[in-house]
Amino acid sequence: MDFTRPTAPAPYDLLPPTASFEVTSESFTDGGRLDDAQVNSGGDRSPQLSWSGAPQGTKSFAVSCFDPDAPTPAGFWHWTVVGLPADTTSLPEGAGAEGGAQLPAGAFMTASDFGTKAFGGAAPPEGYIAHRYVFAVHALDTDDLGIDDSVSCTVAAFTYLPHTLGRAVITGLHQA
Repeated sequence: MDFTRPTAPAPYDLLPPTASFEVTSESFTDGGRLDDAQVNSGGDRSPQLSWSGAPQGTKSFAVSCFDPDAPTPAGFWHWTVVGLPADTTSLPEGAGAEGGAQLPAGAFMTASDFGTKAFGGAAPPEGYIAHRYVFAVHALDTDDLGIDDSVSCTVAAFTYLPHTLGRAVITGLHQA
């Protein structure tokens, strides 16, 4: 199978601009290779994430992981967490484990494109280009999006994006 295709645009570059703030990870560096723990075949552990400098008026956060390079017309959602309280500034490695035991009270995960309510690690097709895994922390102007864990990552994004005051992005790479 020929996997040649143009590079997909960075997903948030196509949206209206928002304030930006800082996100870092102890698990990988921005633009660097994801650790094997963050790969589907190597552990499916969500990376550690820390953020600071969210805009004034932030009432909650959503965190997501999106692969714009997946061989689909719409990319691939690996993870979404919503309902993170405004005083949250980090998630430990593994916070995306099924059941959400390491998430703050009130936070929950929505169904990824894997069909699970958990972090799904990097899983590009064999022989394909290096995929970008875009982890975004969205600072929101509300603490109640009116959704629950029955929605998909796409529906969650459709719901939280209009409430986004600011966004912090860090990208990891993986190639099979």
